[in-house]
Amino acid sequence: MSASGLIHVAHPAGHEPGVATLRLGYAGLLPFVLGALLLWIVRPDAHPYVALSLSAYGAVIVSFLGGIHWGLGFRAEPADPGRFVWGVVPSLVAWVAVMMPPYAGLVVLGVMLVVCYLVDRRVYPLHGAAGWLTLRFRLTAVASLSCFIGAAGS
Repeated sequence: MSASGLIHVAHPAGHEPGVATLRLGYAGLLPFVLGALLLWIVRPDAHPYVALSLSAYGAVIVSFLGGIHWGLGFRAEPADPGRFVWGVVPSLVAWVAVMMPPYAGLVVLGVMLVVCYLVDRRVYPLHGAAGWLTLRFRLTAVASLSCFIGAAGS
């Protein structure tokens, strides 16, 4: 354990996402971008469904980002309890955000996406995953911006 209280795990340097992973990551932005766009152009009777769709997708992704920390916690020797605790926080916040009106819940989801990235920036290098941070930044920027634009269109 380091002086900062974080558990260090030795992993080979340079582990980065492959081409297929990059494509899947970027494809995962389509529901964000499409949802944000549609919130500005759909008929009023379709608006609640599009807003719920964007909110639900954002919540799933935020929960996924928390789940990654469970995987990191399982790989650490000894197991890192901080990863497990943090791993549930995004899901709980996302659940609350989905229950809020879209103009507020989408802002919460957008902020949570940024918070998850900031945590990952600190944690990933300790687990040999620093090579993923460029992709994480790009995905976070587009996804959170989509949530904010969607909130403004709600």
